[in-house]
Amino acid sequence: MPANSSSIVLASSSSYRRELLTRLQLPFNCHSPDIDETPLAGETPEVLVQRLAISKARKLAADYPQHLIIGSDQVAVLDGQIIGKPGDAAGALRQLNAASGRSVVFLTGLAVLDTRTQSEQVDVVPFTVHFRQLSAVQIQRYIELEQPFDCAGSFKSEGLGVSLFRATEGDDATSLVGLPLIRLCDMLNACGIAVP
Repeated sequence: MPANSSSIVLASSSSYRRELLTRLQLPFNCHSPDIDETPLAGETPEVLVQRLAISKARKLAADYPQHLIIGSDQVAVLDGQIIGKPGDAAGALRQLNAASGRSVVFLTGLAVLDTRTQSEQVDVVPFTVHFRQLSAVQIQRYIELEQPFDCAGSFKSEGLGVSLFRATEGDDATSLVGLPLIRLCDMLNACGIAVP
């Protein structure tokens, strides 16, 4: 299948994922799927992000026959518990206080559905952020400057959020932003899309 604007669909409304996918210089369309993202009873974070990533792609399958549909979902995990998007300054303050001096694991589920063949590729890409010991003043200043209310973990790693880190650990830094491009290139190549 030649890569053209109608052959690849990103199943997301995330501006962060859209910006990442543009790095691959492949034309694509975006379409946001409407799915319930509530975790199922007893569902682990790994299983949750895999399920949501493929569910997003499957939700668009009927609208995009003869396409590759990319689905992705991410959760942040601290002490085995999922940390969602903070939503507001109070939520960001709670999350960053909890993460201070500790490590948070980001799990990004990635799926590519080839609607030509109904074949599916699904994976989870982990990435760990080790936070500096943060003072109340640092946390407050960061929240005021960047307002990371739509980001799991309450920071933007592609912006000032990197100043909160002591170290990072993982195979693909783009997974931290929500779309693991290294793994995605493998999946696209397996579908016949040449990257680069």
